[in-house]
Amino acid sequence: MNKPKLVMVGNGMAGVRTLEELLKLMPDFYDITVFGAEPHPNYNRILLSPVLSGEQTLKEIMLNEVEWYAENGITLHMGKEITEIDRIKRVVRAADGTEAPYDRLLLATGSNPFILPVPGKDLDGVVTFRDIRDVNLMIEASQKYKKAVVIGGGLLGLEAANGLMARGMDVSVVHLGEWLLERQLDRTAAKLLQQSLEDRGIAFHLQKQTAALLDNGSGRVGGLRFADGEEIPADLVVMAVGIRPNYELAEKSGLYCNRGVVVNDTMQTYDPRVYAVGECVSHRGVAYGLVAPLFDMAKVAANHLAHYGIGRYVPAATSTKLKVTGIDLFSAGDFMGSDNTEAITLSDPMGGIYKKLVIKDNKLVGACLYGDTADGAWYFRLIREGKSVAEMRDVLMLGEGGQGDVGHSGQSKVVGMPDDAEVCGCNGVCKGTIVKAIQEKGLFTVDEIKKHTKAASSCGSCTGLVEQILINCVGGAADVKPKSEKPVCGCTDHNHGAVRKVIREQHLTSLRQVMDFLEWRTPDGCATCRPALNYYLISTWPGEAKDDPQSRFINERVHANIQKDGTYSVIPRMWGGVTNAAELRRIADVADKYAIPMVKVTGGQRIDLLGVKKEDLPKVWADLDMPSGHAYGKSLRTVKTCVGSEFCRFGTQDSTQMGIDLEKDLTGMWSPAKVKLAVSGCPRNCAESGIKDVGIIGVDSGWELYIGGNGGIKTEVAEFLAKVKTREEVLELTGAFLQLYREEAFYLERTVHYLHRVGLDFIKAQVVDNLENRKALYERLRFALSFEKDPWTERVKEGVARHEFEPLTV
Repeated sequence: MNKPKLVMVGNGMAGVRTLEELLKLMPDFYDITVFGAEPHPNYNRILLSPVLSGEQTLKEIMLNEVEWYAENGITLHMGKEITEIDRIKRVVRAADGTEAPYDRLLLATGSNPFILPVPGKDLDGVVTFRDIRDVNLMIEASQKYKKAVVIGGGLLGLEAANGLMARGMDVSVVHLGEWLLERQLDRTAAKLLQQSLEDRGIAFHLQKQTAALLDNGSGRVGGLRFADGEEIPADLVVMAVGIRPNYELAEKSGLYCNRGVVVNDTMQTYDPRVYAVGECVSHRGVAYGLVAPLFDMAKVAANHLAHYGIGRYVPAATSTKLKVTGIDLFSAGDFMGSDNTEAITLSDPMGGIYKKLVIKDNKLVGACLYGDTADGAWYFRLIREGKSVAEMRDVLMLGEGGQGDVGHSGQSKVVGMPDDAEVCGCNGVCKGTIVKAIQEKGLFTVDEIKKHTKAASSCGSCTGLVEQILINCVGGAADVKPKSEKPVCGCTDHNHGAVRKVIREQHLTSLRQVMDFLEWRTPDGCATCRPALNYYLISTWPGEAKDDPQSRFINERVHANIQKDGTYSVIPRMWGGVTNAAELRRIADVADKYAIPMVKVTGGQRIDLLGVKKEDLPKVWADLDMPSGHAYGKSLRTVKTCVGSEFCRFGTQDSTQMGIDLEKDLTGMWSPAKVKLAVSGCPRNCAESGIKDVGIIGVDSGWELYIGGNGGIKTEVAEFLAKVKTREEVLELTGAFLQLYREEAFYLERTVHYLHRVGLDFIKAQVVDNLENRKALYERLRFALSFEKDPWTERVKEGVARHEFEPLTV
């Protein structure tokens, strides 16, 4: 039986997605032929930027290899451009004479880059940024030339600039608008982005109109001239000033076009045998360039090509999640706002965080996030659903986590997600699609989910969420790699253990050395790998490796905890939870002097001053004249104590003094994650020693030591390590265990997880049974702590990092 013939012109993401949807519905219905003008199978155009910067290879961004077409019985013609559609005979013809008849024709010709009509636009060295050929031209130029100019400060332009900078070129960006990414960011967020990119070496020329490209005398571009007469040099010019729907072929064949191939809600053109999807389309007068609407079109077109006849394309609100040189950006809806809207903003320019939420009639209508985009998907869902946010308005800025307990590791969060909630923005995949694939295909790994749904197969930022959905569906059967086997981040293929080993064996003492030796894919790393590398360096080579403040999160950089309104909390250290009248008077005086709105006793037996302005921090620290409590860091936090035998009638040991001794012995200790201790004077355990990283309980004959407890979202009871008699043994055993943890745990791995990974027997063998090794570990800890200074004192008396606390006007 002869099948009807379907021909697709264009081999890009929207077109091939249509075929994938069609094959799901009617796998053997058509005899399919595909023509692509490029000599490649279908690839992820969104990921050309990582290829340009060297983070990924061409092979890694391929969505469908040649074998996929063959496996599905599709005839693929690569490198063949269709130049004619004979709608009478229902045949398409390629430039080389190849013909293919059709019963249904699908146009997916995409878009063309816009070329500025200025003198010199045809010179050698003037390229666009649209396909693999463009990327190869830029990579080749970066190996021969030095100065690059990118025209266009939109997403494509900034990605091109970042990639060329990563390739070693001096890069300038020319932009006609007042600020960068004006379609995705408001002015404040854009200024933060520009400042950050300038710090990394990219120069900007805003509100500049390019008048001409200059010949260097040999037919190659040598510079730019602006409309105001200013000239700048250039060996390479990248035009990234927008795209235009590619509808020339359709228009030539007589199809009705108007700034695109005009289609109805079923993606059908004015010729009922011809459909069109993607960037070449004009739907109700609008052309689209984002992935999500293009994939929605693909589903509708596939539905009608399969003769189901029930799909209808309805444009939905779209969001934009970007990542430029490691900086996360997100915007959705009406993020600019108007006279009829209200805006809630959080701005911390020095911390690199800016959030703006736009509300109208008690509904969230827009969001613009810079630096912290973790809740972007949740805000987007609120915008799409149009629910009232009146009851959560005061905590809306805190994100989804601020609405209540989201559960351990996020599983509960996943349960609450509706099926139509978008998980993968790059490929437009919702939770329901992933769940259905897991249940129907019997999937047990994230790789299998990628293969069947394409979720997490592009930028990878949703991989964690996909893992949670998998775990939620199949429980313990989920084959999710432990952290010990995963790469540190997308910048490298090496896992945490391998990185630590190389740092130690190769005696590497700086981030640059580590990244060069391990051939990091990105020039500066990212917010995931930089803090980890920084910790591994300073913990492995104390006194040699220099702490890098720019590789620390904001709280550790300013030595205070940022609050939701942009102010900070200050917690001075109180050894073992003990204070005195003089300290309390100074705290009270500071609270009055700086109009601190709240003073609160913490669960760790200290006093928290909440609502301190950033610029006041050094003055507050000076007036307090107390050491930092390190309540903000991945370090020793507190040693909680009970009253003990000094006052308590049940006490068997002086737990207060033991707590003070331990805290003074360990203060200043940086660790993979926060560390909390507690000392109880008797088995009644009033200090809750059983749920601390290290818990010590006094008994008649001495002290019992417990490790690996946790009182967080998921309570973990500490395990018994050893029983000792003297104060000195408690200090040495505690210090030895924590030094082992410092040397072997992965960054952000709590003691409980480290304990589960290596086993209690291993730890006992290292710090209890092997006396020589225990002493060596403790000595290494003492050596490392000998370099530590109180950070508040450094900033008050030595002026360290003074710029951090000087307001920046944006």
